[in-house]
Amino acid sequence: MEENKNKKISSSLKMFYGIGDFGFNLMSNIDTFYATYFFTNIARLSLSVVTTITTISAVIDAILSCLYGAWLNKIKPRKWGRYRSWLIMTPWLVPFLYAMQFFKVGNGMLGIVIMTLAMITSRIAWNLPYIANISMINVAGKTTEDRMALSASRSVWTSLGNVIYSYAGPAAVALFSSILGETNSYAATAFAFAALMAAGYFAHFKMFTGYEESGEEEMARLRAEAAAKPEKGQPKVSALAAIACNPHLIGLIISSTTKYMVLFLVNGIAVYYFTYISHNAGLLATFVLITNLLGILASYLSKFAVAKLNAKMTVVGSYFIMAAGMLIAFVAFRSTWAVIALMSLVIFAMTLTNACEPELFATCAAYSSEKTGFDTTGTVMGLLTVPVKVGIVMRGILISAALAIGGFSADIDPATADAAVQRGICIGFMIIPAAVIIIGALVLLFGYRLDKKNA
Repeated sequence: MEENKNKKISSSLKMFYGIGDFGFNLMSNIDTFYATYFFTNIARLSLSVVTTITTISAVIDAILSCLYGAWLNKIKPRKWGRYRSWLIMTPWLVPFLYAMQFFKVGNGMLGIVIMTLAMITSRIAWNLPYIANISMINVAGKTTEDRMALSASRSVWTSLGNVIYSYAGPAAVALFSSILGETNSYAATAFAFAALMAAGYFAHFKMFTGYEESGEEEMARLRAEAAAKPEKGQPKVSALAAIACNPHLIGLIISSTTKYMVLFLVNGIAVYYFTYISHNAGLLATFVLITNLLGILASYLSKFAVAKLNAKMTVVGSYFIMAAGMLIAFVAFRSTWAVIALMSLVIFAMTLTNACEPELFATCAAYSSEKTGFDTTGTVMGLLTVPVKVGIVMRGILISAALAIGGFSADIDPATADAAVQRGICIGFMIIPAAVIIIGALVLLFGYRLDKKNA
């Protein structure tokens, strides 16, 4: 439809786009904060087994993430549009598949296989709508201002999801534990929050009505274009082709990867810090609440920071602030409230960058489209998930490595954890992520040189 091309984003999109990401964060935080803890302390798996299953599933997920966007670009568009259709096609599968990740079947190989397969298949079921959801920013947002408005709204809802999770997550686990037992409580929580994600994506599906041509309309347009320019053929741009012509995209992906490595490492090992160093595991909920309240503020301020500095320099500056905060926290690691304050600053700075990424990737999509001669929106925007997946791969490896450095064992009494265990936890909580994010800042600073003029 011709009117799709000039349609302004609605007030409902400006206010409520991101409600699906609200549910997504409620759901994914169960994995972020409790997966490793569940495997080591509830399922009682060894560190080597935990590293193996998390790495295998995450590597497969990362590989597939390189293909989703290009696949969405190449396949025949579905009834409600190339991207919009996926907001309702697979999310309903996620609650069932995701819950199986936290379902303990005996103590043998069968249970390990079930958990691994659940981790792989649940990611496939949620990655397709996740990528389609992000791609709709570029489809509906015709200007930088519109895209930033959608990105900022999404970032606010994402942060709000984290805030609500800070107490709703542990509370749900505790509630289901009292009803179903501790072993089954994580699976029940995962199912409930995944159902909220599916409902939120359905809301996005409704809000994006009229912003994308239907599958039938797109096919008619492509046939007309093919008839007019038969030598051009159908757009078939792989992720590799979109990246190969765009060195700025390579730098952006590497830099974004370092951020997600830090995010998942810090959040995944936080429970060990509060359990074995602060000796107050309940402070994890307080830490999560504080960081996510600040995240809402950061999400709101992000558009002003971008207007003042631009998206790239907002990210670079935030990364250096994160590194400084973590290094100071390492020095003061025995002072719990100092650590909470400093690590909250880290998460605040990190959240400030969330609204910048869709705009940076959208600029890269425009650049790759110009270089290849084809629309690469889905291909390039789909690559937004690759840093997330690599970060998840490295989370399992780095958490296990840090715990191994300290000689961690689930049999250690938190009250008697020695200095070696505490040192290993702090290395994983502060030192490794600080080093990683400095690399990310430098790569983005020197490796990404696109702006509006050459987008």
